[in-house]
Amino acid sequence: MDAFFASVEQRDHPELRGKPVAVGGAGLRGVVASASYEARQFGVRSAMPSVTARRLCPNLVFVKSRFDVYGDVSRQIREIFHEYTDLVEPLSLDEAYLDVTEPRRGPRSATLIAEEIRRRIFEATGLTASAGVSFNKFLAKIASDINKPNGIKVITPEEAEAFLDELPIQSFHGIGKVTAEKMRRMGIFNGAGLKQFSELELVQRFGKVGRHYYRIVRAEDLREVNPNRIRKSIGAERTYQEDISSAAEMKEKLAYLAEIVFRYMEKSDNYGRTVTLKAKMPDFRLITRSRSFSAEVRRLEDLIAVAYELLEENRADISSVRLLGLSVSNLSKEHVAEGIQLEFDFESPNE
Repeated sequence: MDAFFASVEQRDHPELRGKPVAVGGAGLRGVVASASYEARQFGVRSAMPSVTARRLCPNLVFVKSRFDVYGDVSRQIREIFHEYTDLVEPLSLDEAYLDVTEPRRGPRSATLIAEEIRRRIFEATGLTASAGVSFNKFLAKIASDINKPNGIKVITPEEAEAFLDELPIQSFHGIGKVTAEKMRRMGIFNGAGLKQFSELELVQRFGKVGRHYYRIVRAEDLREVNPNRIRKSIGAERTYQEDISSAAEMKEKLAYLAEIVFRYMEKSDNYGRTVTLKAKMPDFRLITRSRSFSAEVRRLEDLIAVAYELLEENRADISSVRLLGLSVSNLSKEHVAEGIQLEFDFESPNE
């Protein structure tokens, strides 16, 4: 979907159409969750601090998020997807992979199906979507960003090599700013440059992910579309208007986050064995601390106790925070999917 949250707000509030809009908090500690294309012309992007966004675009209109509405629209869109294929792998509320090799309806052409789905999404929701069509996930993902907004890009097997050779290294999905800068220092500016390095050289420079870089620049991606994608973690985090330095207040915030996380685990019947505390300092330094157990954390009081312990043990590093987060991973359903034998050791994490 194109600027999904912001586009929903412009759809539902006509007075916002044509204006630079940001969904998120407008305060000192706010973060942009979504920016309209009018705002993006000024350099405003999602995950950007609201203060920075306001500086880039003084006329920016901030709107509070309405995740219940976005969720409803997302379900409408997924219903359309499932009319064409059962092989739908959601990545988020506004993005998914579809395998239409054997479509349930429509023409036996991924390109024509993509155009038909885009048209039907607009008719049903009033929102535009962009599509990438190719023979593997990696290329389809890259293609989906090329002609945004409201566009489509097709990369055929015959076109893939030349396309990747010319693609700027920062445009490769999965290569972030830091890695792209490292590659540029190595003289790698596009796919053709990346292809000059052997698999061994890339592993030596980048670790195991070097094997991935070696394959994707050659258009090799054998991942299947997985409609039963397993959640890897369950978490919640909050950014605060003012820095928090009191241990008591941090614990109060962590208890609130623990309740959110635990209720979700309870609702989904998906409990985890690794608890991770996340803290962002006023200078934006990020600290994460984890603890794993042989059994799943199945009681709210135990989750809170572990969060408190992680905080207390790391108070020397976590003296003042602007953000706190708590997550649980090593989830039971993930292990079942992978065929791992679970241990059911019901000792308390405090023992």
